[in-house]
Amino acid sequence: MATATSGVFRLYLLRHARAGWAEPGKSDFDRSLDDQGYAEAEILAEEMADQGYRPQVVISSTAIRCRETAEPLKRTLGEELPIEYVDTLYGGTINAYAEVAFAERAENSVMIVGHNPTMEEFFRLVVGLPVADTAAPAGFPTAALATIDFDRRPTDRDFSGGRLSCFITPHSGL
Repeated sequence: MATATSGVFRLYLLRHARAGWAEPGKSDFDRSLDDQGYAEAEILAEEMADQGYRPQVVISSTAIRCRETAEPLKRTLGEELPIEYVDTLYGGTINAYAEVAFAERAENSVMIVGHNPTMEEFFRLVVGLPVADTAAPAGFPTAALATIDFDRRPTDRDFSGGRLSCFITPHSGL
């Protein structure tokens, strides 16, 4: 499958869509998307397809709301899209996100589906504060997608030089 990229490596950062409150007796981990969140996830997947954004692999937190955010990507971008689920993205540190995003692998376009506040902090480090503050002045909202291009292969220790090529939120259409 062709991947639209501008550079050597493309990173997609996707914060899970809007989730409901935890039901009595259930943990934060088990929170699922609410009706708006399901709509956000579908809209975002369709927008990615329309824009030609096709990660070669999706790596998602194992939390229910992240899994439910990733599911429409498979339906919209193609059933062959691999989705991996990684425990360390739930409650993980910036270092954990960097290790997952920039691990040695054959793919040169990777999507991370994760959580705030780590997603926002990671985004700010990867693109720099001025760019992050311009793209997302109120923070990294639910169902937001940042597309970041690199002219060289980043590592978990050196991921400077990322250029924000697109920042999409589905909120304006809902």
